[in-house]
Amino acid sequence: MSERTPDVPSVLQVNTHDAGGGAARVMRDLHDAYLASGLDSWMAVGYRSGDDDRILRIDNEARRGTWSRAFALTAAAIEGERPDPGRLRRALSRAFLATSAPARYRRIFAGLEDMDFPATRGLLDLPPSPSDVLHLHNLHGYYFDLRLLPQLTARTPAIVTLHDTWLLTGHCAHPFGCERWRTGCGDCPDLGMYVPIRGDASAENRALKRDVVRRSGVGLAVPSRWLLRMAEESGIPGDDNDVRLVPNGIDTSVFQPGDPEEARHALDLPSDRPIVLVAGQHLETNPFKDFATFLAALPLLPSQVKRDILVVALGTSASPETSPVEIRAVPYVSDVEDVARYYRAADVYVHSSRADNLPLAVLEAAACGTAIVANDVGGIPEIVTDGKTGLLVPAGEAPAMAAAIERLLGDADLRHALAEAALARVREQFTLERQVDAYRCWYDELRVDRGQNDR
Repeated sequence: MSERTPDVPSVLQVNTHDAGGGAARVMRDLHDAYLASGLDSWMAVGYRSGDDDRILRIDNEARRGTWSRAFALTAAAIEGERPDPGRLRRALSRAFLATSAPARYRRIFAGLEDMDFPATRGLLDLPPSPSDVLHLHNLHGYYFDLRLLPQLTARTPAIVTLHDTWLLTGHCAHPFGCERWRTGCGDCPDLGMYVPIRGDASAENRALKRDVVRRSGVGLAVPSRWLLRMAEESGIPGDDNDVRLVPNGIDTSVFQPGDPEEARHALDLPSDRPIVLVAGQHLETNPFKDFATFLAALPLLPSQVKRDILVVALGTSASPETSPVEIRAVPYVSDVEDVARYYRAADVYVHSSRADNLPLAVLEAAACGTAIVANDVGGIPEIVTDGKTGLLVPAGEAPAMAAAIERLLGDADLRHALAEAALARVREQFTLERQVDAYRCWYDELRVDRGQNDR
């Protein structure tokens, strides 16, 4: 790794993973754009899968004590890789875990979120040279100690991009219909919602987040107006926290309209059948997706439509065993060029979701000129205006979803008109260039402010 020239600005981005999921995609797209524009860009992650030498691993286990690591390894060996190791094995495993770090596991069993991740303290020392700006993404995922954020921002100005609501709640990444985040959480109705906790310490967890965010003075970037309103109404940010709307952007040189027949040929998809595309990481198990409602909508389609269409499920490894419609499962695809081909190959893209911020998949489909049916949740209406740039349906309502799919498949003129309008909106508001410019300007402001404060 080479050291940077002193006058070249440097940014360190941080996320749970370097691949898979929307936050990782946003971080990687920004990283590539930053390097292309002359920034000295680095990424630090809790779980590394790529081999890019600018991806730095936040290695928490290496920073734990010898005895702690030994007991944790013993616990893992006892439980093994079985999905159901049995009560005795599980009890023994938990006993060894508790012994590996007694104070840590007392907090966990009490319902406090796990923040015992010692490598956070050395995060800023991972790049070969000091960074001018720290840009944080998802801080949940069992790798980051949020309590250390004020110490990090004392050294380097920082921004956190909120990809979900975790920083505003007592533990959950999306509260759905729960309103307790407005008043401090407590009496949590769903301790098992990701990120799960063992007991109801949701009020204590949320109070800690409020305290840390305010003491750190960190900037908060929110991709959607929906989440911006939540952040402002949560009481988490203080007067010293700059909260800004920075919409997600996509690379329109990759995600752009193209020849559907060419895309189908490249992906080995039939040229003579209507194709409906659904996409999402771990579609069948992700609690924030609503794949079940989509599957429930398929039997409600007219008989002729059910016989004719092919559903491509991008992001799932197995097709449902019973369905009146042919469903072709396609596991996670990392090549963005191939992802764009799937959008171009489809007649309709359906985004069934229980909760979403400003989903990249909807932006990508629109940028590829594909007509969209989506649930009316979160920030999706900021992309899809019903009847103008797509069709919106209420979440969880299979009949409405079936009717919208049928309507688009049966009206080529409507599909074309909605797709053209959605494409224009993406090019105007949601490009990667606009996102990069917004963050670059913010970084420059932070560098100037830090320089003035250091005088």
